[in-house]
Amino acid sequence: MMSRWVKLIAIALLSLFLVCPKAEALPLATTNTPMTALGQINSDTELIPSQSLTTPAQNFASSSLPYDARLIDIGSVNSDVRLDIRYATENNFLKRKVYPVARCVLRGSAVRRLSQVQEDLEKRGLGLKVYDCYRPLSVQRLMWQIKPDSRYVANPARGSRHNRGAAVDLTLVDSNGRELPMPTGFDDFTERAHRNYNGASAEAKKNRKILEDAMKKYGFIPLPTEWWHFDAPDWNKYAVLNVGFGEIPQ
Repeated sequence: MMSRWVKLIAIALLSLFLVCPKAEALPLATTNTPMTALGQINSDTELIPSQSLTTPAQNFASSSLPYDARLIDIGSVNSDVRLDIRYATENNFLKRKVYPVARCVLRGSAVRRLSQVQEDLEKRGLGLKVYDCYRPLSVQRLMWQIKPDSRYVANPARGSRHNRGAAVDLTLVDSNGRELPMPTGFDDFTERAHRNYNGASAEAKKNRKILEDAMKKYGFIPLPTEWWHFDAPDWNKYAVLNVGFGEIPQ
């Protein structure tokens, strides 16, 4: 009797398997992962940090990606852009070193534009000095804890344009690398840093305008509350990242 019931159950299970359609397998993550997972998103999408944002950094430097979407070190494109990466030192409003290395890494599109600005300024005996470029989301969270003011620090719940690799903080230097006078120093969280502040010296306002005009010429968008901050025009195409500098190829 038991043998008969076992046979009947086996026949029923076999019939069910033959009738029912096969379930589609879930796709595996590979180097051909869609661009959303690799850090490029549609311009109308507001991406909140998720697991897809921690894709291994080598994907962002892969030649299989469009150049504009890759993370590129400015030094590999234009070594004349000077660096003073403040968050790789204790000379910042956090009063601590939060970057392990002093690097300016940006999306390829922003790197190309920044190099063009440098080349243009050199014709006038001037140049750029960079304070900050790509910033991991983990550092953004730390900044928000200390300065939760959206006029100066982006809320990490939405992410900063720095976290997308599509914003740069910088100033002007002369041909010898000396910084030119500006209305304030870097990360001065007062109205004196605003672009419409008129209380600065004539020389500082002139230099502020030279920098702003040079950056806007190549598509960068100035932030109203910080004379040093500029966004790449295509910043909203890219996802927020939390990739460590050590994971990004030189």
